[in-house]
Parts: sequence; structure tokens; C-alpha cells
Amino acid sequence: MTDKQSLQDVGGGRLSDLKENKRALLVGVYKGGHDKQNCEMFLQELKSLCDTYGLEAVKLLSCPLKKIESSTFLGTGKVDEIAQLCEENQIDVVIFDDEILPHQQRNLEEIFKRLVIDRTELILGVFLNHAKTKEARLQISLALYRYQMPRLKRMWTHLGRQHSGSGAGAYLKGVGETQIELDRRLLRDKISSLEKKIDEVKKQRETQRSQRLKSRIPSFAIIGYTNVGKSTLLNALTNANVLVEDKLFATLDTTTRKFVLPNKQEIVLIDTVGFIRKIPHTLVAAFRSTLEEATSADILLHLIDVSDPHVEDKTEASIKVLTELNAGKAHPIITVLNKVDSCQDPALLIRLKVKYPKTVQISALNKEGFDDLLKLMEKEISLLRKVVKLKIPQSYYHIASMVMKEGKIISQEYQDNDILIEAEIPQSLESKVSEFIIS
Repeated sequence: MTDKQSLQDVGGGRLSDLKENKRALLVGVYKGGHDKQNCEMFLQELKSLCDTYGLEAVKLLSCPLKKIESSTFLGTGKVDEIAQLCEENQIDVVIFDDEILPHQQRNLEEIFKRLVIDRTELILGVFLNHAKTKEARLQISLALYRYQMPRLKRMWTHLGRQHSGSGAGAYLKGVGETQIELDRRLLRDKISSLEKKIDEVKKQRETQRSQRLKSRIPSFAIIGYTNVGKSTLLNALTNANVLVEDKLFATLDTTTRKFVLPNKQEIVLIDTVGFIRKIPHTLVAAFRSTLEEATSADILLHLIDVSDPHVEDKTEASIKVLTELNAGKAHPIITVLNKVDSCQDPALLIRLKVKYPKTVQISALNKEGFDDLLKLMEKEISLLRKVVKLKIPQSYYHIASMVMKEGKIISQEYQDNDILIEAEIPQSLESKVSEFIIS
């Protein structure tokens, strides 16, 4: 850190220190035997995040943890062991799989003489490198500033405090503390400005969603764990030319493409940001508007990579995120088992089919199983809407207006004081017009 560090550096300065090809030591903690397996699994995922960012994870360390040490997170013995491993393996950065407190980071950096970050900061770095659209960049900037706010003190420890020698032992603020207060105010202003800009983008997105609803084109959101093949599926169906890489969060920006099903039904396909376990709540909040594409779609295509040895855990994590977004129960879900040509466990396919209804098997890369997938998509669309005949008194014109707005009018005529309408309406409207339905 330089003495004249600017506010711009506060948001991404430490992340910019993580240049490509730096050597990383990854640290995870566990409490019991079963937890150790999970810890090792999470460390492998952290290694994948390092690969995405461009860091070389040269050593993965699983540490038993009885209690968290307030000053260094880990006990003295384990801290000394890590310090020695850093020297022996020429480590540039130590990455903790769990979120550690700002003062713990500061203390560990003083001991290791190396950069110390946690999973949250690494994910932020990955997001920072891969976002392309204005909205994604705004969301990442907001998450970065919120993350750095409590860490400002650590960034200014090179500036000392000054004490007054006056009679009461009065305390005067030093240069460092003054700079912290200034940066906090600037950060709060920046956060407020970003929140307003994000609200504006969100309104634009809601307008686009409203237009899709008025066009009566059914929409499918492709959702699922990161790196399960969502972009590959979108490309295979629509030639969307979305970036496809074997990396976590290779794609962060929502991509929307039109597609025509075999029965000539036009639909909209939406590729969404991938889910991940142990994602910080600040990031879930930051990307909520992007993830909300899943909640606005008519039908969800939940893609699952059945070649992944941890597929069931990752699927549960995805379902958990959907629940947090209130999207799981409100929308029909087609479960798409991807990469079946690489699945080594036939029993797994059976378990997933039993657990998740409306399941189809495909290989997005080889374009296998697409006929079954498209037939199931056609079927789900047919269940979304229903043709009804309505007899609505003109005194209830607000009901007729709602049908005209949300449904597709097939025929309409006036008879005495009634409006006779035949229309195709969404399921959500059926209960509101049920008393006016005629056979």
C-alpha cells in the first residue's frame, strides 16, 4: 500500500495484487470426520476458482478446528505450519475457504509476510474479471465496496496515531484515522450512487420483462450450478455464441435468445449466472437482480451435470438458492440431466429421476436427447395456458380488461349487458375469472 492510496484502489487494490501465475496455498477448516470430506470438496472448488482467476493452487490444506482464535482464526501451531509451508513452496498468497475478519487478515499477513484473502475476495476477483455488461459491473462494484468498508482500517495501518500531551490526556486523531473517516464517507456516497444506478437498470429490466409478458412469448430460464453446461446448451439450441469455458463463473452476464420449438411455438431462452455453494450473502444480494431472471421466467430448465462426482450436493445447493429467491415452488421446473454420455453411475440417474419429476437426459455438447427435451418443453407450455369461454357483465369491465391485457383474445362480442369472450389465459388468471366461465 502506498501512503497516497486513492479511494479507487480501496475497491480493487488488493484484488489487483493477485496477478496471474501467482502461487497460492488454500486453507480449509473442519470439525469432524464427515466435515473433513466436505472441507476437501470445498477446497477443490476453491482450486477451480483459482484456475478461473489465473492463480496456481500449489497446495491444499485441510485443518481440524476446535475453536476459532479471535486474533488469527487458526491456532498458533497451525499458523506456524502454514508460515513454513509458504517458505518451502514459494507461496505468494494464502487463501482461506472461510470468511475471515479484517483484523485476522491483518495479523496473518504480518506473520506470513504474504497477501491473505478469503473465498469471498477471490470470488469478487473472478466476478471483476468476467463481467461484461453495465449491470454486472455495477453489481460487482457495489459488492466490492461493501466488502471493503470494514477493511479500511487495515489499509491505513502504515499511518500512525498522534496523542496530545495536554493536561487531560486528550486524544487527537492521526493522519491515518482522518483518512479512514474520509474514505468511509466517500465509500458510503459511492455505495448510495451505485444503488441508485442499479435501481435504474432494474427498472429497465422490468420494462423488458413486461414487454415479454405482453408479447405472450413463453420464457425459459436455464438455471443451475456454475459450470454445468448452461451456456453450451444455449449455444447448441440457438447458436448464441456465448463464451464457453471449463471454468467457474466463465459467464456472469444474462444472455437472452429467441428460439422456435418444433411445433412452431416461439419462446425466449435466458442463460443465467451459475449458483455456487458457500457464496457470500453480500454477493447473492448484489446479483439478486440478475438471478431474478429465473423468477420472472415462465418455466425453469434446471441443468445438472451428472458427470460431476458431487452432483447431488451441488443440486441441493442450487435448489436452496431457488428457495431463497422464492422461485422453486412458483414455477414449473424441467430437470435436465446433462453430460449423460460421461456419467459413470447409472444408479445416480435413477435416483435423480425419482427425486425430481419431469426429468430428461441430454448431452448439450453432442446435441443428444434434444428431441425429448423439446417435447417436454412444448408440453409444459401447453399447461401454462387454457382456452376458456367467459360471460362477463359490463359492470365487471375491469375483469374483461384484465383478460384482454393478460390473455390472448380469440373472439369477443357484446350481448345485451354482457361481454362474451373466448380467450387463452394463463393459469394465474383462471381463479380470478372462474365465476364467469361458461361451458
